[in-house]
Amino acid sequence: MVRLTLNLITKNSNLKPRKEQNIAQSLKKITHINFSDRNIDAIDDISLCKNLNVLYLYDNHISHITNLNYTTNLTHLYLQNNCISCIENLTSLKKLEKLYLGGNYIAIIEGLEGLEELRELHVESQRLPPGEKLLFDPRSLQSLAKSLSTLNISKNNIDDIKDLEILENLNHLIAVDNQLMHVKDLELLLNKLMKLWKLDLNGNPVCLKPKYRDRLILVSKSLEFLDGKEIKNLERQFLINWKASKDAKKVSKKRSNKNKDLSNSYISKFETVHHIVPVYYPQVGKSKVVFFSDVQRSLASGNAATEILNLLSLKETFEASLCLRGIYTEKQANKQTQPA
Repeated sequence: MVRLTLNLITKNSNLKPRKEQNIAQSLKKITHINFSDRNIDAIDDISLCKNLNVLYLYDNHISHITNLNYTTNLTHLYLQNNCISCIENLTSLKKLEKLYLGGNYIAIIEGLEGLEELRELHVESQRLPPGEKLLFDPRSLQSLAKSLSTLNISKNNIDDIKDLEILENLNHLIAVDNQLMHVKDLELLLNKLMKLWKLDLNGNPVCLKPKYRDRLILVSKSLEFLDGKEIKNLERQFLINWKASKDAKKVSKKRSNKNKDLSNSYISKFETVHHIVPVYYPQVGKSKVVFFSDVQRSLASGNAATEILNLLSLKETFEASLCLRGIYTEKQANKQTQPA
């Protein structure tokens, strides 16, 4: 295995210092170092590379992130496809903008406190034990809340991404081939991520849900690409109109049902409480309103009971109830009162 040392950097950088310069002065001028796929297993002290901006160390065997404390001008760090299990020793890299850590053994996204300039974080395809999923430390997410614009968390067995709602400036989220299940959870997230314009979720179970694409387009005004397919204005406007029409029908149906319930309630109370029916008396030939409740009270108290019973026969009572329901008409009633 090979350690990344200043000596190795000097040999591979073809540095030719001037007579008045030494090696240390020449190392200060280096801005890019590329030791990808070189069997590097450890990083030695490279603090003399004070102006280093970009460091390529992908496809190696590095297990620990060390000795980068003094490379404070580093903006791009490529450490994908190594043997790293813990994100550490990066808090001094205040200018770091892009961090690539895909294809390692990282189980928790942590150790990113203080990296307030980080714009891109790539942690896809972590080699985790069966059944485990990638987790997020809230403190690291809080530190990245305002800076992070691109996040790649694909192929990490993730089933919940609600914690990402804190990333207020996120505009590109890549989360393909995970275990996201519920459209409602995504709708809630998109309501928070107001600047997200590109979302990739291919390979998640949620993509097979009915109206999955339609629902996400409707909930997010900023989204322009979903699963690699552009969202055109015509598509969004059609869905907006469709939803407005559907909502209007729901409101109309609800109002109609409410009015119907009120009407039924009124009729029920009218019939049950008041007990009012028109009764036709052959002697008079004109209708008279009789309150059943009054009849009942009179019968119960014995007041005027004989008079009511003489006027209201069983047949007439039946005819009166039919009149209330529109079955027995006034004309039919009058016909019964005419002399033979």
